[in-house]
Amino acid sequence: MNTTPLLRTPFTELVGVRHPIVQTGMGWVSGPRLVSATANAGGLGILGSATMTLEELDRAIAEVRSRTDQPFGVNLRADTVDAPERVGLLIRHGVRVASFALAPKPDLIARLKDNGIVVMPSVGAARHAEKVAAWGADAVMVQGGEGGGHTGSVPTSLVLPTVLDAVEIPVVAAGGYFDGRGLASALSFGAAGIGMGTRFLLTKDSAVPESVKEFYLAHGLDGTVVTDKVDGMPHRMLRTPFVEQIESASTARRLAPTVRRTLEFKRTSGLTWRTLARDGLAMRRNQGRTLAQTALAANTPTLLKAGLVDGDTSAGVLAAGQVVGLLHDLPTCAELIDRIVAEAAECLRRAHGLID
Repeated sequence: MNTTPLLRTPFTELVGVRHPIVQTGMGWVSGPRLVSATANAGGLGILGSATMTLEELDRAIAEVRSRTDQPFGVNLRADTVDAPERVGLLIRHGVRVASFALAPKPDLIARLKDNGIVVMPSVGAARHAEKVAAWGADAVMVQGGEGGGHTGSVPTSLVLPTVLDAVEIPVVAAGGYFDGRGLASALSFGAAGIGMGTRFLLTKDSAVPESVKEFYLAHGLDGTVVTDKVDGMPHRMLRTPFVEQIESASTARRLAPTVRRTLEFKRTSGLTWRTLARDGLAMRRNQGRTLAQTALAANTPTLLKAGLVDGDTSAGVLAAGQVVGLLHDLPTCAELIDRIVAEAAECLRRAHGLID
């Protein structure tokens, strides 16, 4: 019998999970094993599909289904040419949640909602939350600057209250969370749950090579850096000699490796030049990227794969939140979630005792 306390929130009620904890969608990391382990532990696991082909996503969803009967989600890019087909997969498989790094258009939100799928875009500012809420989103995840991967500059403690004031739908807070104290603080702010990426990457259930996990754990609070030299957008990652080399290289010196990695991404993804060009144009239109930034974007999947899948820490990029400097163990997802929820419940009980 599971004796872990239950923290019921509008998010747990909306999605149908036991605990208000989300394992965020991470390319090359959030595969079926990690997602199903999170789901079976009572949290919401989210498949990172940006690095998957349509066929790979179909198989990954089916594998998660074979491993768990609990709700889970899929993270999608709303600006890809095959976004409608990917949404069709979610509908066909009965996936519970569709999360988005970029705001999906109203017609895509409507299609998902009409088929009973919870829509949860990620946002970085109150105005973005207001926009997607007006379009029909069921919840939002707001990530502060402490978070890994693509991130902003405003810390979670400041951006979270602005989003909470702006919308009435459930808000999941991400960026800087790793323990029960963080969950308790987010709930006290008024959030309905927390999202964690780096903390779930560093679990026994993560498929990231063990040597890479140990490499992560060796970094301190100053062990990450935010750079736009990898794909043209601010990206928080581990500070490594390779990243420092990219940061110091001139545009001309980065050109040849960029072309080589783009060719590698095309080969491994199975995408045609036409599809790559259409996705690139969509990035420019929807994200306001320059031509140079768009060209750099194809770098990211190959660089992340080198580190997170192939285990080459000397030639790969390792996305990481600042919390990496506070992590020292590799629990299972079940151990992690139980520990966080129990600690959060105790924190909230102690805080309640302060009220006269």
